[in-house]
Amino acid sequence: MPKTIKPSPAHLNTHDPIAAEQVKNDVVEILSVLKNGGVAVIGLDVAYAVIGSKENAIKRIFQAKNRSYEKPSGFFSNWEISNEIHILPNEKRSMIREVIEQERLPFSVVAPYKPNHSFFKNVDSFVLQNSTKGGTIDMLLNAGVLHDELVRQSWEMGMPVFGSSANTSLMGSKYRAEDIESEVLNAVDLVADYGLSKYHNDLGRSSTIIDFSDFSVIRVGVMFEQLQKAFKSRFNIQLTTT
Repeated sequence: MPKTIKPSPAHLNTHDPIAAEQVKNDVVEILSVLKNGGVAVIGLDVAYAVIGSKENAIKRIFQAKNRSYEKPSGFFSNWEISNEIHILPNEKRSMIREVIEQERLPFSVVAPYKPNHSFFKNVDSFVLQNSTKGGTIDMLLNAGVLHDELVRQSWEMGMPVFGSSANTSLMGSKYRAEDIESEVLNAVDLVADYGLSKYHNDLGRSSTIIDFSDFSVIRVGVMFEQLQKAFKSRFNIQLTTT
């Protein structure tokens, strides 16, 4: 069984106030596991995620989830890293920042990226190959305090973090650690149980994924209607779904 860490009191939800020092210390422990090639499950505002950094960890994740390698992992990021690594015109960079800082909404951005950026210099080729597609990378943004601190520390360490929702493939996102399938939990080394995810829902949705080349929606996720409204009112852009 994996080790479990919880903020105190244990009944907290992901969006409840948690001492910054607690979150910081939890992330230090999470990243230590990942640095040593391990796998962790973490509670985010959008849903629980399963994450790794090394080749063997990513392979374990795909196997545990029964996930097709046609579906790349996501990259845990923030606006500063997106601004540094995504290849986008300044207008689109400003949009990302505005939605994060003004609307405070979670979402994922798919856009071309700089594969030779120094942040990726120690990433196994297998990991980068299975976390990108067609010269683009999917960056998860603004998914809560644990996510933001994880990204901040990973950037300082020079160790990117990759992953996906903590559930077996096509079975819907999980919003409590205890609801995650045993196939996934048995494959991880650490669980950061941060209680009920802020954006829990009956549809099994996680983050909304937006292709910034044409603002098409790759995946409708949590807060989608609010994102649609924000893009329309702020930028006169209609997020399109297939």
